[in-house]
Amino acid sequence: MIAPIMPAKNECDFDPREFLATIGEGRSLVAIANKQTIYPQGAACDAVFYIQTGKVRLTVVSQTGKEATLGILSEGEFFGEGGMAGQPLRMGSATAMTDCELMRIDKKAMMLALHHEQTLSDMFLRPLRLRLRRLRIACGTEWLERLPEDDLGDGS
Repeated sequence: MIAPIMPAKNECDFDPREFLATIGEGRSLVAIANKQTIYPQGAACDAVFYIQTGKVRLTVVSQTGKEATLGILSEGEFFGEGGMAGQPLRMGSATAMTDCELMRIDKKAMMLALHHEQTLSDMFLRPLRLRLRRLRIACGTEWLERLPEDDLGDGS
């Protein structure tokens, strides 16, 4: 007797929006009030967040106490992804700018989902690439603006 052949998994079977909207293993919905800290700088990178509703401000404080806003995110965006790249501690803070509903996805659950679901991987990585590009441009511009004019060289 021949065992029945299992149909190949159709890529359309996985809906990343549904995954990000429903509670499941390693995923929980959290309500965050306006101005409440979602996580502080230096906390463990144990989860990624997806914004269902609301706005979130990402900031970093330097060793000298200067605070910089890294970004303002809104519905449909991820944040807190540093742990996915092996970062043990949060490099900055996340604070609700409005009342928010967030999907908190444990690091392990997110790693498994990204590994197995290409559509989620694409959805997760595309905005991160854009954010990284903007950050590189901003840092490069700031770096150039701080150089003395004679260090820029005139090609001679």
